[in-house]
Amino acid sequence: MDVPRGKAYARNKKIRRVVYIVLGLALVGGITVVLARLQPAAQTVEKATVVIDVVKRGKVEIQRRGLGTLVPEEIKFVTAMTSGRVEKKLLYNGDKVTPDSVILVLSNPDLQKAMVDAESQYISAKAAFENRRVEIETQLLGQRAGAAQVKAQYESAKLEAESYEKLWADKVVPEMQYKQRKMAAEELKTRNEIEHERLAKNTEAMNTQVAVARATLEQAKLQLEFIKSQFAALNIKAGINGILQEVLVQPGAQVTAGTSLARVSDPKRLKAEVQIVETQAKDVLDGQRVEIDLRNGNGFIPGRVLRKDPSVVNGTVTVTVRLNGELPPDAVPGMSVDGTIEIARMDDVLYVQRPTFGQDDGTIKLFKLDPDERFANAVTVQLGRLSVTVAVIKGGLQVGDKVIVSDTQQLGDTNRIRLN
Repeated sequence: MDVPRGKAYARNKKIRRVVYIVLGLALVGGITVVLARLQPAAQTVEKATVVIDVVKRGKVEIQRRGLGTLVPEEIKFVTAMTSGRVEKKLLYNGDKVTPDSVILVLSNPDLQKAMVDAESQYISAKAAFENRRVEIETQLLGQRAGAAQVKAQYESAKLEAESYEKLWADKVVPEMQYKQRKMAAEELKTRNEIEHERLAKNTEAMNTQVAVARATLEQAKLQLEFIKSQFAALNIKAGINGILQEVLVQPGAQVTAGTSLARVSDPKRLKAEVQIVETQAKDVLDGQRVEIDLRNGNGFIPGRVLRKDPSVVNGTVTVTVRLNGELPPDAVPGMSVDGTIEIARMDDVLYVQRPTFGQDDGTIKLFKLDPDERFANAVTVQLGRLSVTVAVIKGGLQVGDKVIVSDTQQLGDTNRIRLN
């Protein structure tokens, strides 16, 4: 027989239902909270495909690097000294030359005629000078002879007067004869002085005439030498030891004085011209240390910044470097090189391998590895100065931290990754 349930049973059932509902709501709320706190699933990145570096502390060299070429320190432009027509081309680009090596031969008919005229004028001037010199010397010889004759007469009259003075004193000859001899001697003395003075003035005048004739001869000689030098300049010579870089004219061309005909350089005296990115060139100063890599396995050549071009071409600035080391035999103009310029040295700073992106004194997002190196989390890093291979760290990292420095832009806004 069925026993009817009491009121207590119904009340207990109702309580159990309320408890079940409360427990269900609590379970749903807890699951919701847990799900809300869960992070999105981390993207997986192959560890072998990224570059990882460890943050260190120590000395850092701030450098700038660029591509460049070797160029001659001095390029000599060989120019025409006179106008003419290019008749022959004796040497070609790349030929070794000495100062007397003839590169081109010019012709100039007008210069040839001027050469003949100058030689004729010089011969005539020389003959005229010699003729005038002989005439003057003959005249001077005659005047010297006349002066010598008067002097001899004076000396004779002087001796005669002195002898008559003694005779007159001894009362041997009359006083009149003595005075006559004395007056004759005095007259010849005056004539002798006049003749010597005349000879001196005539000698000076004739020397002046010889000097005029000699000046005319020297002028003709200089004119001839000038024409000869112009004629010799028709043979265009290199002027220095080196290599003929380029001949700028071809046979048959008509050139004028001052026209550039060829370029010659000394291959043993080279410098480097390095192209530095415009944004990095602002730190380059004259005198800074440079290492030039010739890319031939012979090591580095030390140098110093000689000057920086003030203009920008295609986003780069040309920096000229004077080389201080000995160049290998295979170093030639036009050879490609790498140049590394030392901008500054910093002591006791945090640094890491230079990230793919980032600028001086900027901020960048890097992924820092967890201690177990299974996950990496994004952190904001304050950069200092950037060098060719390293970056100074101002904040966001500590010594020993491991960070991914390769490009992670493909990960988008992800802040956590898993490393396989």
